[in-house]
Amino acid sequence: MDASRFIAGRLRFNGLIATVAIAVSFLVMILAVTISSGFRHSVRDGVASVAGDIRIAAIGTDPLSGDGSVPSRLSVEEKILSVPGVRSISPAVFRAGIVKNGEVIHGVLLKGVPGRDTSSALGVSIPARLGSIAGLAPGDGMTVYFIGEKVRARKFHVDGFSQVRFEVDKNLVVEAGIDDMRRLNGWDEDRASVLEVSVDDAFRTKAALEEIAGRIGTILMLEGTEEEQGLLASSAVNTYPQLFDWLDLLDFNVVFLLVLMTLVAGFNMISGLLILLFRNISTIGILKTMGMTDRSISKVFLRASSNLVLKGMAIGNAVGLLFCLVQGTTHLIRLNPENYFVPYVPVHVNIPGIIAADVAAYAVIMLLLLIPSLFISTVDPAKTVRVH
Repeated sequence: MDASRFIAGRLRFNGLIATVAIAVSFLVMILAVTISSGFRHSVRDGVASVAGDIRIAAIGTDPLSGDGSVPSRLSVEEKILSVPGVRSISPAVFRAGIVKNGEVIHGVLLKGVPGRDTSSALGVSIPARLGSIAGLAPGDGMTVYFIGEKVRARKFHVDGFSQVRFEVDKNLVVEAGIDDMRRLNGWDEDRASVLEVSVDDAFRTKAALEEIAGRIGTILMLEGTEEEQGLLASSAVNTYPQLFDWLDLLDFNVVFLLVLMTLVAGFNMISGLLILLFRNISTIGILKTMGMTDRSISKVFLRASSNLVLKGMAIGNAVGLLFCLVQGTTHLIRLNPENYFVPYVPVHVNIPGIIAADVAAYAVIMLLLLIPSLFISTVDPAKTVRVH
């Protein structure tokens, strides 16, 4: 048996405060990783649900206002689908409107999507927040006014609440059938406001989205029909740059928090190890007289410290994952979506991210503990060992 392991197992490291501090530090790190990952997934999924990861629209038009149209099918669709990362292409019809119910007036963005089953003519699904604001519930009628050369009104039927978790310019997204929206815009069945290109999750990064948008644009320009050559492929990065900048800032804050919590845990362990060393000066002297080197003795105390760090890490991870389970299933902690884009604190258990944070923090803490272990070399057995 390794002597350092045997002795370390019999050292009494009464580091309750250090254990709590480490557990809290790792808890904060787990929350930072899971919540930042949750925001990243929720915002990017929300962007994709509103306007796709990549949008193909007519140049110089505002597709969200119902201005301009594109073909529902492209002659180069198969070539676009063959681009790595591209998952699907789907037409959508948009139209901005104003909901009025009693004294309540609120802007909405109607989105017509294919394959949506409705229980009635002009059936729509509304966000729960719109229902709360305007006093609407499934089964109610909803009058929407559309502003153009003249004001037009349509009465829709609320089929239910949608799962849209994202707002665009404070306009809540109302899901409708694409054929209903085409009739509203006076379009044939082969026209749409935009074509939404969805990509795989692994390609929802700034660089990947920009690259795919560029490749689609090249295909349209070089191989498309005359009308298709007048279409523009833009990524969600260009459509909502402020959101991706916000995510970048969030990632920076997470990195800063991880570094800070690692240092807090490390310095707490340094103080704990120093106390352990001072309490065991005579033990250190005895080990030296028995022939153990400074390096071997350091391994004894570092092993004891490592056990404490791992204990605090396990507690912090367990509490953090328990929080993620509760928050992910109950959405207990709510947010103002006007400020945070989502109505509740999102969590996403990013196992590789958690493991990377744990391993990096543990390595840094153990490196910091090499500093107090230098104290061992200053212990003189002749002065510390007493014969009784």
